[in-house]
Amino acid sequence: MNENSGNSRLRVYDRDLLLHGRKRNEVLTLAEVEQYGSDSFADKDYVSIYGMPPREWYRLGVRLLGRTAVECTRDALGDRISRDVASVALCMPSKKFTVIDPFAGSCNTLFWLLRHIPDSQGIGFEAEVSVFELTRRNLAAIGHSAKVVHGNYVELLSQIHVPRDRSIVVFVAPPWGTALDESQGLDLSRTTPPVCDVIEQIHRQFQSHKVLFATQVYQKVTGRSLQELQSRFKWTEMRIYDMNEEGRNHGIVLGTKGWSPDSRHAKRRTAMGKKVR
Repeated sequence: MNENSGNSRLRVYDRDLLLHGRKRNEVLTLAEVEQYGSDSFADKDYVSIYGMPPREWYRLGVRLLGRTAVECTRDALGDRISRDVASVALCMPSKKFTVIDPFAGSCNTLFWLLRHIPDSQGIGFEAEVSVFELTRRNLAAIGHSAKVVHGNYVELLSQIHVPRDRSIVVFVAPPWGTALDESQGLDLSRTTPPVCDVIEQIHRQFQSHKVLFATQVYQKVTGRSLQELQSRFKWTEMRIYDMNEEGRNHGIVLGTKGWSPDSRHAKRRTAMGKKVR
């Protein structure tokens, strides 16, 4: 009997099983990755990363834990996010960029950001050793140059030197865990750690730089936590991406520290995200 058949077909592969259940820290088989996509989104190729569907990246030796399959930013979303981030980043005073992902996970968002932001260098931090080891091996398997470092970003940021002539782009997506309630929405103050804490910690480290933050959000965000986030920025804009996921779409809140886009940005922004005022 195929190891991927049998009991695995008797259970529903959903967010609870992979993120909170016994599959959380297990390396998934290809069949399980595809079953999660089919059971939860009616698409066996849902967990497409590094520009490839599951069958292709699995063949190259890429592997994911259950938690990472749920928490990763898949290709379709990563591409849209990165195009919008790049459209704002190109308005920054310096056209050389350091891209930072404090919660790298699979590094797929960093993969797409580096693809769309020209003259960029990227670094991701991952505190969970099991996730870090898999991601490091995955990036080597696909021959990608993104740098991922094991450890807590708070402790390691001080060791990162960013020249004054480089703009900084930060993708903020701490684990949502129980901060996401399908009926109430995403509470950004309950992520691990809270989103606003992440932004302030990074801002303190790079106060002399122009910084663009892109925070991943859900289609429905609790009003109080969204207002708290937006109040931290000089300029901010929220974009939700219509991915035809029946109320489970994702988006980003863009925000700037130390600068703001000029009026020309409105003409250059992509049409891929829905602007929310």
